[in-house]
Amino acid sequence: MDARTARNRRFLTDLFAGPVPGHAIIMDPEPRENALQRFGDFTLGLRPQAEWLAYLLRDYEDRFRWHEALDDDSVPYVKLSTGTQLFAAAFGCPVHVYEDSPPAAPPLVTTPEEADRLTVPGLDAAPLARVFEMVRLVRERVGPDVPISVPDIQSAFDIAALIWRKEDLCVATKLAPDAVQRLVEKCQALLIRFFDAFMREVGEVNLCHCPTAWAPPALGVWLSENEAGAMSVRMFEAFCLPGLVELSERYGGLFVHCCATADHQYGSFKKIPNLRGMNRVFQKPGPRPAVEAFSGQTVLMMAWIEEDTAHEMLDMARPDTRFLFNTPGRPLDEAKATLERLREHCARPA
Repeated sequence: MDARTARNRRFLTDLFAGPVPGHAIIMDPEPRENALQRFGDFTLGLRPQAEWLAYLLRDYEDRFRWHEALDDDSVPYVKLSTGTQLFAAAFGCPVHVYEDSPPAAPPLVTTPEEADRLTVPGLDAAPLARVFEMVRLVRERVGPDVPISVPDIQSAFDIAALIWRKEDLCVATKLAPDAVQRLVEKCQALLIRFFDAFMREVGEVNLCHCPTAWAPPALGVWLSENEAGAMSVRMFEAFCLPGLVELSERYGGLFVHCCATADHQYGSFKKIPNLRGMNRVFQKPGPRPAVEAFSGQTVLMMAWIEEDTAHEMLDMARPDTRFLFNTPGRPLDEAKATLERLREHCARPA
């Protein structure tokens, strides 16, 4: 491990769990051809895994070169990008493949009775088995010290909302809530089985799937909780919050991506113990409510935003606010200038 990567590991660990507030800046490389668009999702068995491997390794090499050239706060890793269908497909959902966007899982069940007939799949289910096959191929090429990230991880309720047709699931939360809970518990059991096996298999693991960041696995797992925007606080706390708390307590913390209109759930998210990071895609009224809600407790991980927005957020930061800015890829000279301006604006710990 080079000295800068070791330094950044220490800094990011402190950012997420240490006593000294600060801000991190991670610069994504200038984008190349998207392997997901060219070859499809490697978990679907459309092509040999080896054809995907070269793109995963090239992406890692790009990230490492960018880190060396810029000296940003990144920790380069191999990113196993997949669609959101992974765990729903393991339960038996069909997968629809699009020409110009990631695949999706159409629903499998429409009634409580159908949901109750589902069983928790094993990790030998075809899409999950291919994840572990790819991990072994990558590890053979990069050696034991390079972090490998998880595929796309949805929360237990989000997985259930893919499996159970959405309009029928919404009705069932009122008319058959116990059946909904049972399906969510099966999805949670699969997530735990996957996390435990993935960490054993991978060794040097990065549990971040979204956005682009790194944290030591001892600080917790990462997932997407996107159904929160369509739920009341009471529904969220009944069907989602218990599973999020369980994962955080089991793994030492939780990092959440949420791109829904979910500002009304901030109070519920704050009930998760050791909520290390929150990645939001804001709608109106923008980031200020999140800054007010999570400062002093949780790092706000901001991705896919322009530099002007980052400066606006730094202007509204409190003394105990922690940001991680994950900037869009751009040419190297532009990336250097952006990093310099953001670094000048960011108060760094002594």
